[in-house]
Amino acid sequence: MAGIKAGKWTITEEEFERQFAEATKRGEEAMKTEIRAREARYDRKSNRLIIELMNGATHIVPCELIQGLRDADPKEISAVELGPRGASLHWEKLDQDFTVGGLVRGVFGTKKWMEQLKRGRRRVKSKARTTTARKSGRESAIKANNGGRKTPASSTGKRGRKAA
Repeated sequence: MAGIKAGKWTITEEEFERQFAEATKRGEEAMKTEIRAREARYDRKSNRLIIELMNGATHIVPCELIQGLRDADPKEISAVELGPRGASLHWEKLDQDFTVGGLVRGVFGTKKWMEQLKRGRRRVKSKARTTTARKSGRESAIKANNGGRKTPASSTGKRGRKAA
């Protein structure tokens, strides 16, 4: 029985047919369950990627979150191409590829990229918390020094007492 050569392996025609049928079945199942896009486009005004899904839902992602798109030229971002089954997006000039399912699940790049995004968000939250705490602390101090009033009295001296 003649074998079919695949790279450095040789398999029988029977084995090839079995594997082909198995792969076809897996592909058909994936077509039923995987997240696929009908259309993908770039909105320059908002700097967001808009993905219209096959099920009618729309998913919008800010481009600054997506690895390789953050600093890219808008003209290059708008050249997004949909993969053959609608399961992937491709940018030829940017050499970027993403699965639609990954983007919908919030996977915007490599593990390292995602960690950088998390650290960046944590810092922002931390700064916001710090600013709020400082503001709250100042307001409390002003109230304490001014007999419960929220704003400082204009005629107070250094220690919150009326000027003589």
